[in-house]
Amino acid sequence: MTLATDRIARTIAEDIGARVEQVNATVSLLDGGDTVPFVARYRKEATGGLDDTQLRKLAERLEYLRDLEKRRASILGEITSQGKLTDALARSIAAADTKSVLEDLYLPFKPKRRTKAMIARENGLEALLRAIMENRNADPVTLAESYLGEAVPTTKEALNGARDILVEELGENAALLGRLREFMQQEALITARVTAGKEEIGAKFSDYFDHSEKWSAIPSHRALAILRAAKEEIVTVNIAPEPEAGLPRVHAIIGSEIGIAGQGAGDVWLQGVAVWAWSVKLSLSMFMDLMTDLRRRAHDAAIDVFARNLRDLLLAAPAGARATLGLDPGIRTGCKIAVVDETGKLLDTATIYPFQPKNDLRGAEETLNQMIHRHGIALIAIGNGTASRESERLVADVIKRLPAGTQRPTPVIVSEAGASVYSASELASQEFPDIDVSLRGAVSIARRLQDPLAELVKIEPQAIGVGQYQHDVDQRRLAQSLAAVVEDAVNAVGVDLNMASAPLLSHIAGLGPSLAQAVVSHRDINGPFASRKALLKVAGLGPKAYEQCAGFLRINNGTEPLDASSVHPEAYGVARKIVQACGRDIRAIMGDSSALSGLRAEQFVDKSFGLPTVRDILAELEKPGRDPRPTFKTATFAEGIDSITDLKPGMSLEGTVTNVAAFGAFVDVGVHQDGLVHVSQLADRFVKDPHEVVKAGDVVRVRVTEVDVPRKRIGLSMRKDGGAASSPRSDAPQKPKQTRTPKSASAKPARSESQGAFGSALADAMKRTKGGG
Repeated sequence: MTLATDRIARTIAEDIGARVEQVNATVSLLDGGDTVPFVARYRKEATGGLDDTQLRKLAERLEYLRDLEKRRASILGEITSQGKLTDALARSIAAADTKSVLEDLYLPFKPKRRTKAMIARENGLEALLRAIMENRNADPVTLAESYLGEAVPTTKEALNGARDILVEELGENAALLGRLREFMQQEALITARVTAGKEEIGAKFSDYFDHSEKWSAIPSHRALAILRAAKEEIVTVNIAPEPEAGLPRVHAIIGSEIGIAGQGAGDVWLQGVAVWAWSVKLSLSMFMDLMTDLRRRAHDAAIDVFARNLRDLLLAAPAGARATLGLDPGIRTGCKIAVVDETGKLLDTATIYPFQPKNDLRGAEETLNQMIHRHGIALIAIGNGTASRESERLVADVIKRLPAGTQRPTPVIVSEAGASVYSASELASQEFPDIDVSLRGAVSIARRLQDPLAELVKIEPQAIGVGQYQHDVDQRRLAQSLAAVVEDAVNAVGVDLNMASAPLLSHIAGLGPSLAQAVVSHRDINGPFASRKALLKVAGLGPKAYEQCAGFLRINNGTEPLDASSVHPEAYGVARKIVQACGRDIRAIMGDSSALSGLRAEQFVDKSFGLPTVRDILAELEKPGRDPRPTFKTATFAEGIDSITDLKPGMSLEGTVTNVAAFGAFVDVGVHQDGLVHVSQLADRFVKDPHEVVKAGDVVRVRVTEVDVPRKRIGLSMRKDGGAASSPRSDAPQKPKQTRTPKSASAKPARSESQGAFGSALADAMKRTKGGG
């Protein structure tokens, strides 16, 4: 193992709370082509049981640290080629644990354009600088007279040249930069000021027209709001020390590096250089560093919020394999209807016009009635867009009039976020080449009720609308994070090999789009797969891909009973030993916990399969193909509460969590405008992270605390006491109170971008919960 490899392993082990041996084993597996889902599920002995979250962080840190090592080697090579590498410098470079520290060390050796300091050195002024620093009691002006000449005609120019040399040296001093950075990270303030004349056009950012808070404490959502306001040139942003107390300390740090200790004429001049160095060079360097750190920190938090919301949405409870009618509400263009069978196959479509301008209520009811009877509809999925509550009433009236003894479908309001994106996609046109684009959305709505995971993987995650400032963050990193979430969710659930679509299969470990399409094409030509082994007959699917994907693919009623479980084919031998110990047929054993209750996992451990794998096999035999998703349930919206004007403070309502942000949770209570449960109103205790309490898709009971009809703001509370009369503004930075208050009372909520539940910036986020923003 090389020094660099050992250094990487130790750093990652500390970061993820694991042992170095676990990290090294995992890195070997990943480098060997194993996927994170496969390693997490089937290589627990090697990794010591690292979960998928730890493995994802490990893989991310591995990429960063390997890049760091490449840069370290490059810098060492460059400095060595210049003949300037000392033992002390080599030790400092070896100890650098971040790219910024590494670049600080490289600054003095980095090729640069001709600078004022270079010119000053050419004019012999470095000797003047050394003279001033060595004799602090001498007058710098007097010393400068000895360095005058044709190129330097005045003492002022001589002293300016000496100053330029010292400023450049300070700007390339890694130790000084490190101390300044540490001080700024702890004490700097981030300030925003409105640009003159932009008050009206930037009204939605009014909370940041004169704003200041500690850089280290600013929440990600406020940072992103300020960054957006700056990008739109509404405000100017600065990151600087506090003027009265902080700035003198910065000057003192620089003065200490220069070695200013007395009050001689030289010290006074050097103190002036320290102030100058901060003003013209070091302050800008620190601003850029801290702005980069702030942007990264805010992006990380926003991406994490999006990833957790997406995971919750993908792993939401499926309604199951039941005939479903999808209804995509509309007014002028009509309501689009699509019926799918238990497997999601499209059976029927129609368009009804119950609302203005046609008002064909009778025709709409008749069409719905016929479809319910003709197809044995068990579920009706109603999109939550425009006219959803009116459509829900229409459906309720039709169900109410069904004859006694007729199966009564269950109506469910379903998020239609991203449905229009899917409708116009190439995938949708391939699935339904002869179906109008508008009707494809109704198919998607129906299917996402049956199985959210199987349908939502067809849509770009960014279009699903559960992000926070998603368009402002690093799009490459966002895409990587969301792709990992989708992969982990799909593999956590597993898929039916003979039913899954190519888009769903493409997220299975070891496959990908091309192999997934090859699997589907093989299935279309040769019929259903009889066993997992038959996958090896698929063109292009070799042993490695088979190893990675097999355990996540299910075959029900196939030739091998274990193919219906998550037991990996490589461990079928262990599973059969367990079955033999029970003395019964494998099909009788699977799902019978009593038959397995007397067995101890330790009995079946061998050289190839350790205790974690055997325990997983026993659990799987007890509940084969178990779905980790929760039981399906849906919110029941209150009768007669159809629009924001129907809401009154004090009302108790049921709703569905549509989005969770750093400042609280958005809840759909059936009035076409999500309400906000601010983080301080989520529970009767202090809540630091809203995800501790709720997740996207949860059905919750809320109480209305505030209704602002003109600005479409709805305040909600989940506290047992119903919450305060009004929740704090989610977007406005809260001023700390002087008296002692509970932490939740002084929590700093979020800033939003346009009108929304509590502050102008939140409407944009709220719109995203309705259709992908």
